[in-house]
Amino acid sequence: MELQEFLSSLEALTVDAEHKLSKVTDSASLEAMRVHFVGARSGQIKILQKQMGGLAAEDRKPAGIKFNEIKSRIQNALEQAETRLRSLSSTKQTGPMLDPTLPGIRQHLGRTHPITQTIEHLKEIMGRLGFSVVEGPEVEDTWHNFVALNIPEDHPARDPLDNFYLSVAGQTTFDSSADTACLLRSQTSTVQIRVMEEVRPPVRIISLGRVYRPDEADATHFPMFHQMEGLWIDQNVTMAQLKSVLRMFATSYLGADVHIRFRPSFFPFTEPSVEADFLWNDNWVEFGGAGMVDPNVLQAVGYDPEKVNGFAFGLGVERLCMRRHGVHDIRDLYRNDLRFLHQF
Repeated sequence: MELQEFLSSLEALTVDAEHKLSKVTDSASLEAMRVHFVGARSGQIKILQKQMGGLAAEDRKPAGIKFNEIKSRIQNALEQAETRLRSLSSTKQTGPMLDPTLPGIRQHLGRTHPITQTIEHLKEIMGRLGFSVVEGPEVEDTWHNFVALNIPEDHPARDPLDNFYLSVAGQTTFDSSADTACLLRSQTSTVQIRVMEEVRPPVRIISLGRVYRPDEADATHFPMFHQMEGLWIDQNVTMAQLKSVLRMFATSYLGADVHIRFRPSFFPFTEPSVEADFLWNDNWVEFGGAGMVDPNVLQAVGYDPEKVNGFAFGLGVERLCMRRHGVHDIRDLYRNDLRFLHQF
C-alpha cells in the first residue's frame, strides 16, 4: 500500500466517524459506533493499524504520526457524543410538554374540623363574657379527678369499669382508690381544681378539651368527646348569675330563638345542681350540668367557703356543634368522611 493511499483512508475514516457520531441519539447506537470504529478486534482503527505493516520502511513514521492523530480525533468524537447524550438524558421531558397557557392546578387545602371550629367559637363567646381560657392534662390522678371534687370512693363514677384507668411503669399493684392512681380524665372539672390550687379568688375561667369514658358509641355518645368547663369564684356569686351566663351563652351560640330549660339535679361537686337542656326537633336535649360549687370542693383547694363561693358548669361541645350544624349522629364527627367534613 502506498503512503498517500493509507493517509487518504485515515482521513476518510475520520470524516465518516465524526459525522456518524454527531448524529447518535441513544446509548445503544453509541455503543455500536464505538465497536465499529475503535473495537479491539474488528474496529476500523484496528484494521488500518494492521495495514501499516505493508508500507515502506521510510513511510511508516509519518503514517504512524497521522494514525495517532486520527485515532485521537475519533476518540474525542466518541467522548463528545457520550457527553451530549448524558446532557439530553438529564433534561429529557418525561411527561407531556408544559403548556404555560393552561390554568394551574389548584392546591388542595385542608379545612378546620367542625369540633375545632366550635371550640374556637366557644372561646370567643366566653371571652366576651369575661372568662379566661386555661388548660390541663388529659392524664390525671384520682385526687384531681375525684377526691378534690367531693366524689367519694364508693361513688359509681369511680368504678374501674366506668373509667380508663392506666397502669404505671414500675407499679406492681393497681389500686383505683389511691389518690395517685392514674386515668384518662373523665371530666374537665379537673382543671378547675388545678387552677384553684394555684390562684386565689376571684377566678373566672373556662377550659375546653377531650375527656374519656368507656361509653357504647351511638348517635349521642362516644368514648372520647369534648367538654367546656366553666368556673366563677368570687364573693356573693348567685345561682341567678349562673343561669344568666348560660342563657347568654346559649343565645350567642345557638341563636336568639333557642329554648333553654333548667332541671334540678345532683352532682357531688355542686350544691344545688341543675342540668341544662335545649329544645331540638321537638325534643329536649341535655347539653350540660351546672351548679353552685360545693363548700367541700372549696375547702379541698384551700378556699374559705365562708368568704367566697361560686358556680361551675360543664357543657358538651359535640352536642352544641351538632345542634348548630344540624348533625344528628355524633359518630359522623369522627368518621373522617371527607364528603361530610367538606360541608364545614
